[in-house]
Amino acid sequence: MARGIVISPHSKTTSHLILTSISRASSSLTKFTTNPLTASPNNLLRLSLSNPSNRVLCCNCSTAQHCNDPIDMSRYREAFSKRMAMAGLKPHHRIALGVSGGPDSMALCVLTADWKTGGFSAATKESSDFVEGLLAIVVDHGLRAESKDEANTVCHRVLNMGIRCEIAGCDWSDGRPKLGQLQEAARNMRYQNFQSFCMQHQIGVLFVAHHADDQAELFILRLSRNSGVLGLAGMAFTSQLFPTCANFNGKSSNGIVLMRPLLEFSKEDMYKICQYANQEWVEDPTNQSPLFVRNRIRMSLKNLASCKFKSELQSVISSCRKTRSYVDKVCCKLISQAVSIMPQGYAVIDLEILDPSNIKDVCLSKFVALILQFTSQRHRPVRGSALKLLLDYIRTFPCKTSLTAAGCYLCAAPGSKGTKVLVCCCVDSSFPSRMELLHTDTYEGHNRYISSEVEQIIADGKSLSDQMVSDASDLQILDEISSESVLIQAKRLKIISESTHRSIASLQGGETIRFRSKNEVSDCKLRNEVEPVTSSLSRTLLPGQIGYFMNRFLIRWKLNKKIPDGAYMDEGDFGRDFGAESQPYCCRSCLVDHGIAVEVRHMIDADWLYLAKLSECGKVENSQQQRIDFATKLEQGTETIDVCGNYTRKSAQRALRTLKSIPVAARRGLPVLVSRQGLLLSIPSVCFNHCPCLNVSADFKPIVPLGGGHTSFI
Repeated sequence: MARGIVISPHSKTTSHLILTSISRASSSLTKFTTNPLTASPNNLLRLSLSNPSNRVLCCNCSTAQHCNDPIDMSRYREAFSKRMAMAGLKPHHRIALGVSGGPDSMALCVLTADWKTGGFSAATKESSDFVEGLLAIVVDHGLRAESKDEANTVCHRVLNMGIRCEIAGCDWSDGRPKLGQLQEAARNMRYQNFQSFCMQHQIGVLFVAHHADDQAELFILRLSRNSGVLGLAGMAFTSQLFPTCANFNGKSSNGIVLMRPLLEFSKEDMYKICQYANQEWVEDPTNQSPLFVRNRIRMSLKNLASCKFKSELQSVISSCRKTRSYVDKVCCKLISQAVSIMPQGYAVIDLEILDPSNIKDVCLSKFVALILQFTSQRHRPVRGSALKLLLDYIRTFPCKTSLTAAGCYLCAAPGSKGTKVLVCCCVDSSFPSRMELLHTDTYEGHNRYISSEVEQIIADGKSLSDQMVSDASDLQILDEISSESVLIQAKRLKIISESTHRSIASLQGGETIRFRSKNEVSDCKLRNEVEPVTSSLSRTLLPGQIGYFMNRFLIRWKLNKKIPDGAYMDEGDFGRDFGAESQPYCCRSCLVDHGIAVEVRHMIDADWLYLAKLSECGKVENSQQQRIDFATKLEQGTETIDVCGNYTRKSAQRALRTLKSIPVAARRGLPVLVSRQGLLLSIPSVCFNHCPCLNVSADFKPIVPLGGGHTSFI
């Protein structure tokens, strides 16, 4: 959120009044105990918004020149409504607003409330109701002593607008982030809080206040990193924000619809909207620090803020965005036609259907990146030499070799004669196994409530946007790979003038030098440091707990309190009765005990060798008399009954038959449960259990579905 206030340097008196106003607001809020989600605005303390001296005015010179000009609010309302229609949103949809208290987010509050109420401001209504289905979220990063008071002040201002508001605190359990990582860490923490509050309040749509000036800054930043045309497209109007873990309702998550309705508005527009609505705002002093790259770019762009420059810069970004929309549509089609996702967590690409030699580089690059990001669930961009290597590999037909890249292992599918490629999660010591414990009730209610609504919003938005996607013949920069070639082509096509090209190139060059210099220092440090050897880490899981293994598999296990019917027979059922009530049971020959924790790791070669050994063990007779004896012992409460031998043998035989249908490369990504001593207990993906009472499930539930989270549909 905004981390302070920049005072307009008019006079000491004005500065004193601003600080006094905020101080009084903060002290008043300490007495406020009513729940902001249920209280009415009429019962809330209100700040006076009528005194101009209490407002933090625009410090931008170009904006100040127009402060007295009439503000045409109808233009902003119309543009905002169009964005809502394009995103498939209706006023009845439940929406959360990310609010920092700056002019951008305050303007977002004004326009969203206006749109939801049909132009009738909730703050002036006689009714005591808040705007229906609207919640503002103020994140207090807690990185400065005054941040709590500032969050309270912003929250109070939003409440006075007739919008429900909550403050989300940040828990820096690993300590305060370092200066060089501060902005990124704060952003990640902010979005984690946004997601958490949306889930808590069953809200499926989140608005954030990025605008056209933010888009321009990002364009220059990515130019300095030599991004291609897709990266230069910047932020999408609408995309999906997925939760940090999978859901539990058996369906794929649609995540949250993340929308930036103000991308067509300038920073100057933000000030005008706030002034028209008589809203106060705060300015973040860290936005003036040249230590952060975005701030340096922002200040440099201000020096070039002519109407011509800004217009041409936005035209280049618009061309890149059109190209990205086309590429996303092509990739979506290719994925649906040529890719199969297997329940064991690997993908199969049919090269004959894909026909990669006839696909443009930019489309094939995005396609391959989506497959690898989904399979590994790491979501880091695939670029540079790794991407070139992947393109050459995919275009080699038939496929006869293997390749490791971006957390994945690629090879020819068995029996395909090189016409199909397997993409498996690569398991190595440099990327240790990890597992996090989950709580079912955190996500189930949210997904049940909003899943259908989000699904409909996404469908409506895609339907409308598909009609606006250009044909390849209309995309003039589709074949431009590097940032330099994009600029040259834009100048050749007269999208930008020679002077604008020089200015952009100058900004790019300065940040590129800084970026390379920083990387050289970092590389030097890494070369002089001895990297520790990282071993594969296993995580423990207690009975009844739910673990999320490698962001890919939901794992849960428990010991049944009775042996499932038929488990003592040759073709016995494994059973999945978690709640069966019967005499507690433990087999004397079993490796499992009721009070133990198991460890989860990846499958290794020794596991299927062990299965082969088990499958050859001598058969235990299953006579009728043995079943009678078994039932008698249960009735007598005997707790050590030897029934695992034959069951384990049959379970291993079935598991080996299933393993034959899974490529060797894909087997290594399967989760395995072992005892503390390292003894194999279960391979749930192939239905192997060492004991009939051991109940284990492993469902492939990646956080982000294939193609989701990486594509924009507007």
